[in-house]
Amino acid sequence: MRKISFIIVLVSMVLSSCSSNDNNDDFVSPTLTQDEINDLSFLREEEKLARDVYIYAYNMYQINLFNSISNSEQAHMNRVLSLMVIYGIPDSAATEIGVFNNPDLQEIYYSLIALVDISSVEALTVGAIIEDLDINDIDHFINNTTKQDLLVVYDNLTCGSKNHIRAYTNQLEINGVTYTPQYISTEYYTEILSEPSGGCGNN
Repeated sequence: MRKISFIIVLVSMVLSSCSSNDNNDDFVSPTLTQDEINDLSFLREEEKLARDVYIYAYNMYQINLFNSISNSEQAHMNRVLSLMVIYGIPDSAATEIGVFNNPDLQEIYYSLIALVDISSVEALTVGAIIEDLDINDIDHFINNTTKQDLLVVYDNLTCGSKNHIRAYTNQLEINGVTYTPQYISTEYYTEILSEPSGGCGNN
């Protein structure tokens, strides 16, 4: 468990340093700020990270929850891409599963699937960690924009991630494991668990 905790902390440190995509610094949209461009570009690949890890976990353990949520993450990727197309931002995501243009996200993917390899319970914990992280990151992205179309997508993705973290938490509890949030506060996590699931459309 100490090794797993170290990997999670390491992943956290890397993600905190790469929440903006330096590869897009030279691209300037007439209607988006550079922060908004960076956030959308990063979020597109971060949603792909979630999808690809869940595909990997499903292929290993055949737990239907991973398959269902990986499909939701594809929908999240599509929503972000639709905004990128509208604003003329080049797609930041590679087409191959498990391949990332952002080198930091590539390393994070390898770290997460290493945890998935340990056991199905660790794979469920990875799912909770990813959704925990997504909620935290999108909260930051929301603070970087006032544009209604971006905010609508961010709210929808947050709603979906809340549904997902509730689902992973439930499965962990069935396995006798209590998840401790790594990124959002314990108070926020408790509040999320108290809310009903659903209400996000295709989440």
